[in-house]
Amino acid sequence: MKIGVVGTGYVGLVSGVCLASKGHEVICVDLRKDIVKKLNSGIPHIFERDLDELLKNVINKNLFEATNDLIYALNSSDIILLAVGTPSENGKIDLSQIKKASQEIGEYIRDNDKFISIVVKSTVVPSTTDSFVKNIIETTSKKKLGKFGIGMNPEFLREGDAVKDFMYPDRIVMGFEDDKTKLLLEEMYKPWKCDKLLVNSRTAEMIKYSNNTMLACLISMNNELSNLASKIGGIDYLDVIEGVSLDKRWSPIIDKKRIKPSIISYFTPGAGFGGSCFPKDVQAIRTQGETIGIDMQMTNSILSVNDNQPKQVLQMLSKFSKSNKKVLLLGLSFKPETDDIRESSSIKILKLILLEGYKVIASDPIAIENTKKEINHSDLRFDSSWKKEIELNDIIIIGTNWIEYKSLKKILQKTSKKKVVIDCKRLFKSSEIVGHKYLTFGESKL
Repeated sequence: MKIGVVGTGYVGLVSGVCLASKGHEVICVDLRKDIVKKLNSGIPHIFERDLDELLKNVINKNLFEATNDLIYALNSSDIILLAVGTPSENGKIDLSQIKKASQEIGEYIRDNDKFISIVVKSTVVPSTTDSFVKNIIETTSKKKLGKFGIGMNPEFLREGDAVKDFMYPDRIVMGFEDDKTKLLLEEMYKPWKCDKLLVNSRTAEMIKYSNNTMLACLISMNNELSNLASKIGGIDYLDVIEGVSLDKRWSPIIDKKRIKPSIISYFTPGAGFGGSCFPKDVQAIRTQGETIGIDMQMTNSILSVNDNQPKQVLQMLSKFSKSNKKVLLLGLSFKPETDDIRESSSIKILKLILLEGYKVIASDPIAIENTKKEINHSDLRFDSSWKKEIELNDIIIIGTNWIEYKSLKKILQKTSKKKVVIDCKRLFKSSEIVGHKYLTFGESKL
């Protein structure tokens, strides 16, 4: 099958490369010539685990290419996936890139008799595909749905695990507005053996937003309860999580064996959720609800708790001498295995403590360059060699749970000077940090 993908961000590039790995012929379109050149040389312009090797493999098999020429991709494809950016603007998604791509595709359809399906892969609020996109293409092409196809295929990719998630999905949701698009989507995903759900486009859009909002809700609810546990005192919220998760509705017992699903990880308290999806998606669905007259109380609460969570770190710091203003911040990306700092709780913490007058050494395996583009401050220095900074800084904040930071425990065991460790990701148990002051979310013991 011949597939075109408009956009080579996390979603577009991962989708294109993974579809090519299943034997489809894929053309990815990007406006930037430097990105196209790198991709055709087998070099991804984004960091994503296993992507570089997979890209080289599909190029060697002549199943993948990148181009700046949208018309070339349209001429060569049976189905076009729109995977352009939909950034958040004041809580509302910006559809300008979707609009531009839809207009250009509409102009192509106007001058061609070829049937082509346009499937939105970008995250857009319900009714965008079957109204906004369809109307633009119909108006521009002077043709009605049926002369072209429309569909929506949401992604459920976690940054850092995006290739794995695409190749081994738990489900594939296929939204469509016409029978030909349905058949093309089924053919595109024929190599995958998993649950497949066929729905209309706005249902597919709603599934994506509901999925992310419910997960974000779990995080904010547990953060709020962990804050309460800290305030009460004498409670370790990890014990609370253990007790709650033993409910068989969370962790079922099958054949006398307890199953611990990954959803339990969303119970762990911390500095809040971040990244390219959760904050933007919850804000967007809240805005859509409020626009049509719905009082979005729960989504407002989810976002309110999340916005306040990084401020808990300032409260922890307030327990110590105001004269001690040197901090080592470990981790900048919103999660490990990615260089993405969008809505990162660690970046929010960094900005807060700089405002409070702290001098900060910030470290991260791969996200330093992205952070430099966003923050330039006289009291901020970057150093990827974080281990040598341990002796020079009395306060250590773990902002991202990179696995390499696990070695901090052994380093502290050899350190004579007492340190303050603020663990925002519950990378350690309090019993593991001996001889130092350990602070974390959901535990009040110093």
